[in-house]
Amino acid sequence: MSGYDGGAASRQSKVLKAWLPRWLSAGSDIDLNLQTMRSRAADLARNTALGSAAITASSRGVIGSGLKLFARPNHKLLGITATEAREWGQRATEEFRLWAATVDCDLNRRNNFYDLQHIAYENYLVDGDCFVLFRRKPPTPRNPYTLRLQLLEGNRVSTPYRDLTLGSIEGRAPNGNRIVNGIEVDDDGELIALHVSNRVPDDAVDRERITEWARVEMFGRSGFPNALQICHDIRAGQYRGVPYLAPVVETLKQMAQFTTAELSAAIIKSYFALFFTQPEMNYEVQDVLGEGARSEYEELDISEYRLGTGTLTALPRGVDVKSVDSRQTMSTFGTFMDELETEIGAALGLPREVLVGSFKASYSASRAALLQANDEYQRRREWFVRDFLRPIYEVFLTEAVAIGRLDAPSFFDDALKRRAWSECEWYGPALGILDPVKEIQAATLRIEQGLSTRQKEAAELTGTNLERNLEQLKMEGAMLNGDNHLGGDREAYD
Repeated sequence: MSGYDGGAASRQSKVLKAWLPRWLSAGSDIDLNLQTMRSRAADLARNTALGSAAITASSRGVIGSGLKLFARPNHKLLGITATEAREWGQRATEEFRLWAATVDCDLNRRNNFYDLQHIAYENYLVDGDCFVLFRRKPPTPRNPYTLRLQLLEGNRVSTPYRDLTLGSIEGRAPNGNRIVNGIEVDDDGELIALHVSNRVPDDAVDRERITEWARVEMFGRSGFPNALQICHDIRAGQYRGVPYLAPVVETLKQMAQFTTAELSAAIIKSYFALFFTQPEMNYEVQDVLGEGARSEYEELDISEYRLGTGTLTALPRGVDVKSVDSRQTMSTFGTFMDELETEIGAALGLPREVLVGSFKASYSASRAALLQANDEYQRRREWFVRDFLRPIYEVFLTEAVAIGRLDAPSFFDDALKRRAWSECEWYGPALGILDPVKEIQAATLRIEQGLSTRQKEAAELTGTNLERNLEQLKMEGAMLNGDNHLGGDREAYD
């Protein structure tokens, strides 16, 4: 034997010799199995308690009520002062909020931008990826911008020209490019276009409508994106995302079945279980019920007798009653479920306490669980910012400069300066607060040591804007000093 012959690659071990899985390409391992994985993950996310809790916990920790923009242009590269950059960033932030805070940013005019974040992120978790199309519509009285966003679930992007010689999920576009699960790629593997259907193929709704596909190029002639794919790749050569719950699908399904079985057993255990037996004989109904009853012979109608809470039933003569021992211990159910929840949480990057929302340990242990979860949230937030938020802000900013709402010299002439004008930060929900005093003390120390900023801490701890807080405090201070009307000392408010 050499190398792993006696270990991981052994074909002699009784444990391993019949275990011969195959590790193939991302296309074989992911794309061929995507529909099955996606359907199972969606079912678990919607119809099992723990699957739903996993999606909710990640969405709450990463997105919360929506990540907020703070424009931060790089003043050194732009050759402007820090004060000028700060004032420009405030104006850009307000312009973006003007567009984002209304439903006019949504092509369907149903959700504002912060709600769209929540929908896109949860679709990404459940399906493995989510798509955004940049659309245009005329400005409205409360929205001077033409930019509109259209969200697409993953199953709307599929292969229209299937070629059985390439496989069940692949096709060949008229220009000769390969189409893999709706993603058109060239010979180098570069993403060229999406193929978007007007309805989910084989959907049960609107069956009479013919399924048609539209080809959407990923990038326009200007180099700006026409579409975004919110997805986190885990393998080279991967074109579609893997559902968040994929590693724990089997465990979650078995847990749901086990929980249902134990719940049914607990319900049955709450009854006093009886079985009725009847000898093979006929009897006169009058002997049981007296004169006036029907005279024909009858057998026992078992549909008249059933288990129930607090029920007493008179039985015919000759019917025997036997009790059944319904004592069934479930003492190990909670412990077993706790272990499985810990295992699932480890696979998803979430401590059990955060996954199920139960903090019964000490402050230190609970704090450690929140910190561990926050690491996962921060990592996924950075992915989401790169894939979704920042590209959308850059497209918005391009329109704002083009129509004169914002002045950004050399924005269209110099790629480096355009990048400098587009610099920004996104703040979301803070780490869960167990002890407000300790959290504020920790935030103060981070600011004093230069590890954070007051703006960041205000946004993450309380979800507020530092400058607005200071302005409000200044006004309140003036009111406490006796200047409690707007017509008083204006200097206190300026």
